[in-house]
Amino acid sequence: MSQPMVTATHDRLPLRRRPPALLATAAARLIVTLKPHRIRRVLSAVRRGSAPATAEEALAARQAVVALSARCAGEGCLQRSVATVLLCRMRGVWPDWCTGVRTSPFRAHAWVEVDGLPVGEPHQPGAYHRMMVVPGVRDDQRS
Repeated sequence: MSQPMVTATHDRLPLRRRPPALLATAAARLIVTLKPHRIRRVLSAVRRGSAPATAEEALAARQAVVALSARCAGEGCLQRSVATVLLCRMRGVWPDWCTGVRTSPFRAHAWVEVDGLPVGEPHQPGAYHRMMVVPGVRDDQRS
């Protein structure tokens, strides 16, 4: 009998950091089945009382989610972005959660930003037209 192979991605995430990432990923999987306006409503409620996330905090959350979920590591940008903000919220912070589109070629995408810069994404700022945002701090509080 052969032993099951443990992937390298699981080796990179310490055992103590796995439960929150798994919980965030599972919750995100349920949330992304909702209609867009309900996703926004849920995320807006969850972010209450959080502090703005730093780029390092958001990137660490994104990396943890990607390490534990094949869907989040692949083309599941909506689940990945929701899981990332949920994991950040468990740590008391919130990055900007964004969805948007580009036109040439057409593509929809979801991601997280800090200070207007995408976190862990290959695209440049402004590559997608932001359609829906749940910011880390209310717009009227930004200086």
